[in-house]
Amino acid sequence: MSRFTNKTALITGAGSGIGRAIARKFAAEGAAVIIMELTEESGSATASEIQASGGTARVLACDVSDAASVQKAFESINDLDIVVNNAGIAHVGNVEQTRTEDMDRIYAVNVKGVYHCLHFAVPLLLKKGRGVILNMASIASKIGILDRFAYSMSKGAVLAMTLSVARDYVDKGIRCNCLCPARIHTPFVDGYLEKNYPDRKDEMFQKLSAFQPMGRMGQPEEVAAAAAFLCSDDAAFITGASYDVDGGVIALR
Repeated sequence: MSRFTNKTALITGAGSGIGRAIARKFAAEGAAVIIMELTEESGSATASEIQASGGTARVLACDVSDAASVQKAFESINDLDIVVNNAGIAHVGNVEQTRTEDMDRIYAVNVKGVYHCLHFAVPLLLKKGRGVILNMASIASKIGILDRFAYSMSKGAVLAMTLSVARDYVDKGIRCNCLCPARIHTPFVDGYLEKNYPDRKDEMFQKLSAFQPMGRMGQPEEVAAAAAFLCSDDAAFITGASYDVDGGVIALR
């Protein structure tokens, strides 16, 4: 399949986890991939893997929470067809346990980071007369999840921004959707279990897996497959959608 031949795709946070899987998938389908990571080193492994497989990839060092950093990164991009706002961070805690600095940190990356990339990407897409934007939201955008106050706030904002951009540019050739994954088995999950449950990792892994009605966590490649569909011409009639990749959480719990 070569759904992205002659297209350039920018993916934030593509150095690991879901972002890395999306970058690999898009490159495998012909895209020239731009990996936007906090440092060049953090995105180099993904870029090297893509290049070793015959694909095209380069890394842009950028702090998505900083407007000047994002602007500088976008000034080096001459051609753009697809933007995937994947970069994000997590926080565990209810409203009592969430400090002001926790809220500020989550807001800076998960909300302002998406805004910054949208702000500088949309003019490039308008100049071209078409484009696709995919934002990484979460099931936390739609349902209450225990001890995820700040994280849920940020992902609710991502869903709202998705709808706003989709509405504002629906007649200008730009589609904007978001993905709402449930728990996906990434290095973050393994690190979380190692840090918080070092003696109960297997037990807690099974508990986290059982939250999904399918009885397991998703794989990054499954999210990447959904991303590839929504960013391709196969989804040309889809915009303003929040696409659940959740093992049945939203509909079946």
